[in-house]
Amino acid sequence: MYYEVHGKGKPLILLHGGAGTTQMFVPMFDQLSRGRQVIAAELQAHGHTADIDRPLRYELLADDIAALIKYLKLGQVDLMGYSLGGGVALQTAIRHPELVRKLVLVSTTCKRTGWYPEVLAGMGQGAENAEAMKQTPMYQAYARVAPRVQDWPALMTKLAEMLKTDYDLSEEVSTISLPVLLVFGDADSVRTAHAVEFFELLGGGKRDAGWDGSGMTHNQLAILPCTTHFSIFTSPAMVSVVNAFLDETPH
Repeated sequence: MYYEVHGKGKPLILLHGGAGTTQMFVPMFDQLSRGRQVIAAELQAHGHTADIDRPLRYELLADDIAALIKYLKLGQVDLMGYSLGGGVALQTAIRHPELVRKLVLVSTTCKRTGWYPEVLAGMGQGAENAEAMKQTPMYQAYARVAPRVQDWPALMTKLAEMLKTDYDLSEEVSTISLPVLLVFGDADSVRTAHAVEFFELLGGGKRDAGWDGSGMTHNQLAILPCTTHFSIFTSPAMVSVVNAFLDETPH
């Protein structure tokens, strides 16, 4: 598994989205790595990380991240994932809670129906979409660093199979005890109603917090204005929201 390290301090692992690379975090590296050790990793078959003979599954990728944390002897880490990487981060916190201090999920769902219907329709396209995807920045980033550029259609096929698989982690999410920050754009690929549902599963949004804030949970929800699923990392609000959450002492 390829990973790169920026800065020193408490460890924060970053996980990219589907067909992405660590390059999607470049706008955030400098600000996130002030006072932190930021480790950006590339998942199976993505970027520099070669594919292996197994399917892509959130659970398997989460076990890879747990193995990376142990390999680097990081102890507990803060974990931040975007889109598909958010699904991997969520599964890591569910399957290996002892390894995660705080969890940041960006444009992530806890059930497949959290995505808009038109987004779900696009997720089912695999190798037949691989050629068209070569016109996108995602392919260009992949082609610059992949050990076998010819594996692009295989990646698209595996991603399609993964994303077509139904899931509902509502029960597991409701048992998470570590602090979680959910971040979405107001024009995201994730339904706004699902963002609220996700937050409520974590215990948020149940009642008025009171004049002194005593009714707040240690979980947070941020919906960034004028922001899509694809522009969320360029939002000026993103880093400030994440930094404030990671630096805050839990209630």
